[in-house]
Amino acid sequence: MLTAPSHAAPPTAVSNAERAFYVELGQRIAALRRERGMTQVELAEHLGVAQQTLAHYEAGRLRLLAGALPTLAAQLEVSVEELIGTPAKRGAGKRGAAPKLQQQLEQLSRLPRAKQRFVSEMLDSVLAQAAR
Repeated sequence: MLTAPSHAAPPTAVSNAERAFYVELGQRIAALRRERGMTQVELAEHLGVAQQTLAHYEAGRLRLLAGALPTLAAQLEVSVEELIGTPAKRGAGKRGAAPKLQQQLEQLSRLPRAKQRFVSEMLDSVLAQAAR
């Protein structure tokens, strides 16, 4: 469950930067949810919260607990870094831009499942022809 315990401390004043972070996080959650073809009700059920709670997260009106980020990221099929808008750290020893294929795979992972399936079928076809 992603809600705060009932004994949580009362809310404190929120800075403009923090408010902007939660609004942007909510926008990313909503966009990723829609890209995956999920409704608020479906995602909320997966997360164990009410649809209204998820709507408040998406609008940036309710702060998401840090412990909920891995679960939410997994449901949206992204990294926590991508979910919160921070680029993932690259492995040690790698220099320069990521290879083009890696960049394409990352872009592919953000497509809706139907489009991912289409690209996968095209790749299977090309690879089968190349193996002949």
